[in-house]
Amino acid sequence: MRYGVLGPLAVWDAEGLPVRVPEAKVRALLANLLVHGGAPVPADRLIEDLWAGNPPGGSVNSLHTKVSQLRRVLGRERVVREPAGYRLLLTDDAVDAQRFQELAERAHAHGEPAVRGDLFADALALWRGPAYADVAESLFARSEIARLEALRLTVLEDQAEVRLTLGEHTVLAGELGELVARHPLRERLRTAHMRALYRSGQQGDALRSFRELRQQLVSELGVLPGPAVTALHEAILRQEPHLALPTVESPSCRTNLPTPLTSLIGRREAVDRVRARLGSHPTTRLVTLTGLGGVGKTRLAIAAARDMTDRFPDGVWLVELAGLGAASTSDDIAERVITTLGLCDTAASEPDLNDLVGWLCRAVAGKRLLVLLDNCEHLVEPVAALARAVLSTVPGGHLLLTSQEALDIPGEVVHPVPPLALPKDTGPGAVARSSAVELFVERAAAAVPGFVLDADNAAAVSAICRRLDGIPLALELVASRLRTLSPDELAASLDGRFAPPEVRARGLPARQQTLRAMLDWSWHLLTTDERTVLRRLAVHADGWTLPSAEVVCADRDLPADRVFDLLSRLVDRSLVVREAGRFRLLESVAAYCAERLAEAGETAAVRARFVRCYAELAERQDELLRGPDQRGCLEFLDAETINLRRALDLATAEGTAGHALRLVNAMTWYWFLRGRLTEARRSLQAALATGGESAGAARLTARAWLTGMDLRASSADATSAWAGADPTAGLDDPVLRARLQWFIGTGLSGHGRRDEGLRLVEASLVGARAARDRWGEAAALVELAGRAPARGGSYAELGAALFHEVGDRWGQLRATRSLALVAERDGDRARTERLHREGLLVAEELGLWTEVVEALTWLGRTALAGGHALRATELYGRALSVSAERAYGRGEVRAEIGLGLAARLRGDPVAARHHLVRAVAKGWAP
Repeated sequence: MRYGVLGPLAVWDAEGLPVRVPEAKVRALLANLLVHGGAPVPADRLIEDLWAGNPPGGSVNSLHTKVSQLRRVLGRERVVREPAGYRLLLTDDAVDAQRFQELAERAHAHGEPAVRGDLFADALALWRGPAYADVAESLFARSEIARLEALRLTVLEDQAEVRLTLGEHTVLAGELGELVARHPLRERLRTAHMRALYRSGQQGDALRSFRELRQQLVSELGVLPGPAVTALHEAILRQEPHLALPTVESPSCRTNLPTPLTSLIGRREAVDRVRARLGSHPTTRLVTLTGLGGVGKTRLAIAAARDMTDRFPDGVWLVELAGLGAASTSDDIAERVITTLGLCDTAASEPDLNDLVGWLCRAVAGKRLLVLLDNCEHLVEPVAALARAVLSTVPGGHLLLTSQEALDIPGEVVHPVPPLALPKDTGPGAVARSSAVELFVERAAAAVPGFVLDADNAAAVSAICRRLDGIPLALELVASRLRTLSPDELAASLDGRFAPPEVRARGLPARQQTLRAMLDWSWHLLTTDERTVLRRLAVHADGWTLPSAEVVCADRDLPADRVFDLLSRLVDRSLVVREAGRFRLLESVAAYCAERLAEAGETAAVRARFVRCYAELAERQDELLRGPDQRGCLEFLDAETINLRRALDLATAEGTAGHALRLVNAMTWYWFLRGRLTEARRSLQAALATGGESAGAARLTARAWLTGMDLRASSADATSAWAGADPTAGLDDPVLRARLQWFIGTGLSGHGRRDEGLRLVEASLVGARAARDRWGEAAALVELAGRAPARGGSYAELGAALFHEVGDRWGQLRATRSLALVAERDGDRARTERLHREGLLVAEELGLWTEVVEALTWLGRTALAGGHALRATELYGRALSVSAERAYGRGEVRAEIGLGLAARLRGDPVAARHHLVRAVAKGWAP
């Protein structure tokens, strides 16, 4: 059970469904037990609290009755009686107030402002109204209510200060005004408001705010303002430079490069050369790092790219291609780049499913960015096609590639990556200067604390590095063996293993043979079960979690409960890498294990388990996307995107239509929320084209999803997608059918077919209510709120309440927008602005960038209507920046128009004309 006290008292079961607690006294009893945080409460204390000093006759029996009623709701085991009194058994995160405090503490501990702001927003989003609203007048709750409200105010102040550092001063100036009016004597809150006003160009309002504070403090408390707010007042009077908007550089906003877990050794000069080659001449925009597997191309490329983030204002992006099959096309690679860059498919010119390369190039044509395409050796031809297109049509586009062979196209600069330098002799000084030895010693010290290079082991360490040809991956794999072998024993073991010619793989270069022999050596040191797990893990395209590993690796001979122990041993042997709760194989290890999997004759069986695992995973996450765990679910699916794509590719290639359709039907809502409509349409089409047996309902569902997606694409696709009949006819699942009717109906409305769309949405409302699907009912009501002016307000309010009840933040965002439209229609400008600000925060929290742009343009329009030209300029400027970053064409047009109108309001006709001309150039037809 979970309990909500940050608002009206609420209870949810393990699946997130609300649990009704009947009768006011029973609710008060539960609230009293929650106030005490799981501590025992004496019976006489409960009687006094519940009946406010006027208990009925037989009060003990009356209390027992209320306790019995509460136990029937929560379960007898959750309300226990002890000698000290009654106690509610609570887990650590069962109460939202506790989660609120934990999130606030995490925010205080984090160093990055953007993350701190997100955590504060998450904490405040838990509040549904005044704390303990049902029992606010009860004496037993007053001190806890006061404590929580004080903590909430402190977090609001913390959040305001973080948002000021992130440049959200204009929005804050309006938001904090209402809060200051309710708490006029809180000086820290007043200080944040004054800063926001000053940075928004409202210096006079900032000074008036200080005067109001001073007057109220003198009249009510007989004191003067404190030194902090007084110093700010004086700084505003002098217009000191430090009050200007700080420059906050957040690398995480401009790159997805991973943070290295270990230092990069022996590559400093190489990093400088790669950087110099990418920046030495304007025509050098493609650099390919070549070398054998395991030599460290990826680490070198990431290090070089990380040092260049300041040169590329539109970002430095890593796109991993190892998970793509050898039959992938240049459009498949372009789709991976589009997803990584977070480009919006809802631009003015929707992507052509048959020319994603062209759409990508048009979307980034005006950007200056660096894209690192990693592991291209199995995709040389399609990567070359993509590279040629980028080089010829994107002047600011730079490419850095890693591959075992060059692309061999015009404009390419090839940078070979050799192994690390070997020691020139066996003397300790010479050995220590070798970069290969330096890497081995560092990794050995990590495996065996206290290990150092000295005169006794220098010769053995030198021999080890020479045996392994200075290949970084081989050195890292063997270093962990010092846990059980001395350096001399390890060197002797390698001599015995590497000397016979049969360990060399015929046809490979000598150094590649060394790596292969190293992997063979590591493989033969494993137990049979360790080998089984390791080779089966190779089916993953982009890392995995423990539950996935258990499903994929386990069978009749290997129980799932043994996988964790075996996986841990593989991590200890450096064959598996663990990062932030996920595991992965290095590329060379993965390729080797894939060969071993084929040798064992297990490829088909393991792939089948992998596909089934990820189909089930997608289905579990699908419903979570419409509840309180929505944000975590989105992030989880973001991390699993490449594995899910691999599962779908395998299902379609092997003709298992049932699994392919299960995957796309479960993933379509995620793709929609992330704005990845092209990926959704291509995936749905591929699944529907897959042969083999499948349930008719699954195929019908996929066709309905595709219809809804096509209706959100270009006009031609929308016209062909809709034949007039309800595509959901024949579906037996009433909840699914109602949701699909809503999805298709809203798509029809977006193309001007309002009557047909309205009929489907109305049908979806009837179906959702009949099936008691609160999410479906809320979605239909929010959509209908804009269609029925007479009942729009009530529809929007009820839809918002239902979305709050199920905990869907995206739904709350849509409901908030409907409520704002109603408020605007009613002429309530203040409420309209407040609601759009709330929607903006939710959209930013979920990373829904098209929704962020919509909220910003609505706020800009509201500011224009109120005559606030500077505020409108700031809001439309933010909208333009986000739109340009995400290639959201419609957003760019709206932002340019807004900036032009704001310039006209400021009396700047030259700037107004400039922005309106840009809007026309981007597709606006005035």
